[in-house]
Amino acid sequence: MLYGRFTFASELNTEAVLPPFKGSTFRGAFGTALKRIVCALKRQDCNSCLLNSRCVYAFFFESPPPNPFVIEPPLTTQTRFLPGEAFDFTLLLFGRAVEYLPYCVYAFDQMGQTGIGKRVNGRRAGFVLKEVRSGLGGETIYSFEDRRLQRVNFSSELMLPEPPAADIRRITIHLKTPLRVKQENHLTADLPFHTLIRAALRRISSLLTYYGSGEPDLDYKGLVERAQAVEIVEADLRWLDWERYSNRQETKMLMGGISGNITYSGDLREFLPVLRICEEVHLGKQTTFGLGKIKIVEDEFQ
Repeated sequence: MLYGRFTFASELNTEAVLPPFKGSTFRGAFGTALKRIVCALKRQDCNSCLLNSRCVYAFFFESPPPNPFVIEPPLTTQTRFLPGEAFDFTLLLFGRAVEYLPYCVYAFDQMGQTGIGKRVNGRRAGFVLKEVRSGLGGETIYSFEDRRLQRVNFSSELMLPEPPAADIRRITIHLKTPLRVKQENHLTADLPFHTLIRAALRRISSLLTYYGSGEPDLDYKGLVERAQAVEIVEADLRWLDWERYSNRQETKMLMGGISGNITYSGDLREFLPVLRICEEVHLGKQTTFGLGKIKIVEDEFQ
């Protein structure tokens, strides 16, 4: 699967009031800006639009899940920012979405002019997009000074890695952003290992089916069965709730997810490839907001 990771370095030019978790705000503003710059039939409903199959906005926001992007917002819970403060966010693109990077850069540039967050003194916070860096090499591919996107290879091929050579008996999962997963069709605050693996397999399968070379050749049933033998040895998990405003439904919505750290013990070697790829692409629900970002640490004490 083609994969691109891009860091957008920005600087606020007005005071900003943003929520503690900023992913929904960024996703909503990105969608509004992208539709404004690409939509040819402004008053046409996307589902009945003649151009739907060729529209960049529809590809990003109206296609069946999974969406071909993830926005990783600033992880700080800071809510008030002063003019001149810098903040970075990251955009992940999957499959042919990488080809539409120029549209994304322009949309984020326009977001800065329109503003984001709550209104302060009658206006939303404006920002300047200073530069865009490619995660492949950290090179600057766009800057405010020249406003040109460098013609370089923006993407790499993201594949399931090989299992580690050595046995892995203990890992710790750090939930960098809230994780929303379902167990028996209900959101859960617990995270048994087989639930984590189910969520990881669903994420990988859907992404590679829609944006890669097809569903990966994995022993899904066997992996889930064997995951049930992996034990939790230490857990510091909590449920985190927050509100987001849905422009589409024109209402506030209560969101929540698991936050914290959890340590597992067992025969973990065969599960590492699945989890390592989810370190890159996130897992669980509402990943486009930046939810489900994980960090895996192979424990020295095995």
